[in-house]
Amino acid sequence: MSDTVIKVENLSKQYRLGQIGTGSLAHDINRWWYTIRGKEDPYLKIGETNDRTKTGNSQYVWSLRDISFDIKRGDAVGFIGRNGAGKSTLLKVLSRVTAPTTGSVKIKGRVASLLEVGTGFHPDLSGRENIFLNGAILGMRKHEIKRKFDEIVDFAGVEKYIDTPVKRYSSGMYVRLAFAVAAYLESEILIVDEVLAVGDAEFQKKCLGKMGEVSKGEGRTVLFVSHNMAAISNLCTKSVLLKHGMLQDFDDTRLIIDRYIRSGKESGAEVLGSDINTSKTSSRANFSALRLVSSIRGLTTNFAIDEEISIEFEYEVIGNDSVVTPSIHLLDSLGTCILSTFNAPSASLIVDEFYGKPLKKGIYRSVCKIPANFLNDKNYIISAFLVPEDMEDIGIAEEVLSFSIEETGEMRKEYTGDWWGIIRPKLSWKTQPI
Repeated sequence: MSDTVIKVENLSKQYRLGQIGTGSLAHDINRWWYTIRGKEDPYLKIGETNDRTKTGNSQYVWSLRDISFDIKRGDAVGFIGRNGAGKSTLLKVLSRVTAPTTGSVKIKGRVASLLEVGTGFHPDLSGRENIFLNGAILGMRKHEIKRKFDEIVDFAGVEKYIDTPVKRYSSGMYVRLAFAVAAYLESEILIVDEVLAVGDAEFQKKCLGKMGEVSKGEGRTVLFVSHNMAAISNLCTKSVLLKHGMLQDFDDTRLIIDRYIRSGKESGAEVLGSDINTSKTSSRANFSALRLVSSIRGLTTNFAIDEEISIEFEYEVIGNDSVVTPSIHLLDSLGTCILSTFNAPSASLIVDEFYGKPLKKGIYRSVCKIPANFLNDKNYIISAFLVPEDMEDIGIAEEVLSFSIEETGEMRKEYTGDWWGIIRPKLSWKTQPI
C-alpha cells in the first residue's frame, strides 16, 4: 500500500560469535565463491537461536530470524523484548547501520536514528558543528538546518556549551543534543533506542512529549525501543514483541505488553523438597515446597504491577502438638528488608484458624498474599521461615525465591520516569476546600 513506509520481509541476521566476519580467510573465500555462482551461502544452513541464557555448540548465532511486518506512515511502534531479544539489532538494520544476512527491508523516506549515546556525532567537533554534520548526512541544505538550529539548542538545553567539543559533554548532555538533532531535523522516520534512560526524569518526559508530537502532530513515523512499559504504552499504538531474535507478535500495544509480562521465565517459581536450600533446619517442621503463584497464570516469577501475588508454603509437621508459624521476609535486590510478615491475628483481617494452635503430624499449606498495586516495578527476593514456639529451633530458607514486578503503563500516564520508592501503593486521597 502507498502509505506503507517500512516493509520488512523474511529478515534474518546472522553473526559469528567472537570474531569479525566469518573469522577466517577460508570461510570468506568459500562464502564469496558460493555467492558469485548464485548459490546459497553455506553458512546460512548452520547456527543457533539467539538465546543468551544457554551455552551453544555452534560458532554462528541468528540474532534475527525470519521477521516480517509492515509499518504505515504516522505509526508510533514500540519494540518490546527482554535483553538479547534482537531489538537493537533490528533497529540497526532498519537504520542501515548493518545489512541483513537474508531478506529485505524497504524504507520510504529519510531516517533519523538515535541508537546509542553519540550516534552520528564526531567527538572532536562542537555541538554546533555536529548539528550541521547530522543535517548534511540526512540530505538537508544549510539554510534548512539553520532554520531548525535554535529549536534544537533550546530543546537540548546546552546553549552554554554549543561551541564546546562534544567529547567534553556528560552522557546526559550528549544524549540531550543527540535526541534534539534526531527529532527536529526533517526526517520522515525517527528511530530511538533505549538511550533515553541516560536522561533525567524531566528530560525523558520532554522527549516522550516530542515523540508524540512528531508522530501524531507531524505525521512522521516513530520506532521506539524501551523497557519502560509506561513510556511504550503512552507513546505507541502498536508494538512488536521479539523473543530470541524471532517475531512473537505485532499487535495493539496493550495486548503486546500483557503478553510480554505473561511470557516471563517460569523456572524458579517453585522450589521443592531437597532443592530448598535451608541455612537452618527445625526439629519441628520441614519445608516441602515454596511457590510464587498468579491467580491468572499459575506459577510465575513475573507479575504485572496490578496483579496479586500469592506465596505458597507447603511444610511437614514432624511431631504431634507442634506450634509452627510460617513467615517471610521480602527483600529488594540489594538485600534490604522491605517487610516481614507472618499469619498473626489482626483486628482488620480474617484470623488464620491454625495460628498459635498445636498441629497434628502431617503436611500443611499456608498462603500469603501481597496485594496488587503495592510493590514498585523492581526485582524482589523472598526468605522463608518456619517458626516454632522455641525460636532457637527455627527453620530458615534464605533468599529462596525471586520475582519481578513489571510496569503495564495503566497506573500512570503523565509521569513515565522511574517511580521513587521501594513500594508504590495506591492510597486514598481526598481534597476539599477549607
